Amino acid sequence: MFIRTYGCQMNAYDSERMAGLLKPLGYGVAASPEAADLVILNTCHIREKAAEKVYSELGRLKKLKTEKARTGAAMSIAVAGCVAQAEGGEITARAPHVDMVIGPQAYHRLPELLARAAREKGEILETAFAVDEKFDRLADRQADGPTAFLTIQEGCDKFCTFCVVPYTRGEEVSRNIDAIIAEARSLVVQGVKEITLLGQNVNAWESAPPAGEAGERWGLGELCRHLAKIDGLERIRFTTSHPRDMDDGLIAALGEEEKLMPYLHLPVQAGSDKVLKAMNRGHTAEHYIGLIARIRAASPDIALSGDFIVGFPGETSEDFEATLALVEEIGYASAYSFKYSRRPGTPGAAMPKQVPEAEKDERLARLQALLEAQRAAFNKAQIGRVLPVLLEKPGRHQGQLVGRSPYLQSVHLDAPESMLGSIAPARIVDVTPNALAGELTTKGEAAA
Repeated sequence: MFIRTYGCQMNAYDSERMAGLLKPLGYGVAASPEAADLVILNTCHIREKAAEKVYSELGRLKKLKTEKARTGAAMSIAVAGCVAQAEGGEITARAPHVDMVIGPQAYHRLPELLARAAREKGEILETAFAVDEKFDRLADRQADGPTAFLTIQEGCDKFCTFCVVPYTRGEEVSRNIDAIIAEARSLVVQGVKEITLLGQNVNAWESAPPAGEAGERWGLGELCRHLAKIDGLERIRFTTSHPRDMDDGLIAALGEEEKLMPYLHLPVQAGSDKVLKAMNRGHTAEHYIGLIARIRAASPDIALSGDFIVGFPGETSEDFEATLALVEEIGYASAYSFKYSRRPGTPGAAMPKQVPEAEKDERLARLQALLEAQRAAFNKAQIGRVLPVLLEKPGRHQGQLVGRSPYLQSVHLDAPESMLGSIAPARIVDVTPNALAGELTTKGEAAA
């Protein structure tokens, strides 16, 4: 099988789980579609370009499937993920050579759907929402390296007017805490040192506490503190958060729990209150800035990441300047920024005063220049510091390993392969366009 993943970390997690589901059926991982008898496109529907890339790829796969059939070889094609959920009917119409269309809350049924497709020789469309069943069916898992994603929450109830997630992933659902703890322990036993907790609005997670623990309801802060008690688990991260769900417990945990990495991805999208209201974000720029101040008071070393959309309907040049002013005031270590993309079925798509593409392009270029300058300055500020680096994989050069700093920066350094999976102190000596260069410190030096 060959799985091509588009979009977010949640999709990367889902692709990993699909591969795990198919492994007992004898499916190995192929290096390319040409070498596979099953190709799965795990899709993203956030932006128009992402969806169109899927249809372009399906066109190429149609030719490949036809060529294989001429030689007597069979190939099945499945479209999974958010495009499958949002455009299942259109996929079947535009690409009848697709064998299965599987929504993101139905991929746990992939083995039985494959059997159905083989038996019925027809296209299978499965986009039912059954998140609890999906969580229950995905308990067993094989780790692959010292880091792992762990889904604890899915869906979104915020209904931002630009976003399709509530329609493709469904309402907010929190995973059972006992299942989360059990999966985390299993991953650690397999050698995982760092776990990233995933959710569309991960800090909306809540649950009754485990038996014997205090409190009526736990939020993400309490969960992180509890996971930190697992021996062998050295690092905890979480993404993606929403400003409306950053509660006092989570902010306190960021400052007090050493295993929680000092890196927070907290999207704001815009700096204009008028635009934020039109987006239905549920917060103002002042609220966001105040929230960041509270977070930094609790965790002074924290590095911030954000999401930004330029050219939302009705955004004026003054509104855009407000976004630039917010970025200047906050200061980001990294960020993701995009032009507004009209998604069918969302309120934003029907709004008046759509911004011309040329204006979006100009605004995006200005914003990205500012964000890149901030990212470069943050990276340069690490030179001379000694950072604990989790060594994850071999580098491109002989004798080189690559890992991650607490701030999620890629760090490459010379080290023996025997150190893979360990956390080592490294002095940062240089900055490259996409990474930091480090040197293992001598014995006795401590990580900063």
